[in-house]
Amino acid sequence: MKQEQTKFRTTIGGQALIEGILMRGPNKQAIVVRDPKGGLVIQEEELRLIRDRYPILGLPLVRGSVTFLDSMYRGVKALMFSADYYPEEETAEPSKFERWLEKKLGSGRMEKLVVVLAVVMAVFFSIGLFMLLPTFLADLVTRVSGSVLLRNLVDAVLRIGIFMTYLILVSQMKDIKRVFAYHGAEHKTIFCYERELPLTVENVRIQPKHHPRCGTSFLLVVIVVAILFNTVLFSLCPVGNVFLRMLIQLALLPLVVGITYEFNRYVGGHDNAFTNMLARPGLWMQNFTTNEPDDSMIEVAIAAMERVIPTEKGKDSW
Repeated sequence: MKQEQTKFRTTIGGQALIEGILMRGPNKQAIVVRDPKGGLVIQEEELRLIRDRYPILGLPLVRGSVTFLDSMYRGVKALMFSADYYPEEETAEPSKFERWLEKKLGSGRMEKLVVVLAVVMAVFFSIGLFMLLPTFLADLVTRVSGSVLLRNLVDAVLRIGIFMTYLILVSQMKDIKRVFAYHGAEHKTIFCYERELPLTVENVRIQPKHHPRCGTSFLLVVIVVAILFNTVLFSLCPVGNVFLRMLIQLALLPLVVGITYEFNRYVGGHDNAFTNMLARPGLWMQNFTTNEPDDSMIEVAIAAMERVIPTEKGKDSW
């Protein structure tokens, strides 16, 4: 096997927003959005992670779900921040229920409630569409054939098929194409930083837009790991009731996410023939989730990156 190459890899990661980018470093995160007038709106925040207060939440297999939910919460909050600068329509008068909530909770608590509800809805939507729906549809196979193997195979094909169809359809939307271009700018900027080049538009522009440690590839790996779990578990211990199988899948989901997180950490922290092979499906998927950015998008990514690079050299090393 080819000897592993030693090169700098950063733990800094990001997320594309509406006309902006969120970058997250070891100590703080920065949101940079280009407003309709062309200026940059910048929000910086020191990171206070729950696992720092409760070390048990940072243990392997546990930290995956904790990190995922924390990233979802911060990501949705950042999306809402960027969306405020690009409203789709004139702001309507708040309803009586909204006014009542704001009166009882205050604007700050109400915002947190909205973000939490958005995260919960997103998680349930993803679980329902990519996990539970394929299981329900695959169960129809048992009414034609009693083969557990065939049912598991149909379940796996449906999961991958629904996920990729959803991703391809979403990637064709006009507004999403711009978001995915900012995603490309994020990847290119991280590549430029990891290669220890000055963060200039010229240096960033020539970098690849596909990054092996892309967070969106995480969802694909979750689905694959869940497929392996289900195939082995329900082949060795067949469960006839479809709703019981769904309940078991939900119970095992934190473990699936934990294993996926550790897998991604291993692949992201090593550079050899084996890990490069494991990273290929995620890189291929980025053909649909990253587009080439223009220079103005790269400027946003650079501004966000510069604000989260730690002053202590190497503190963000993978």
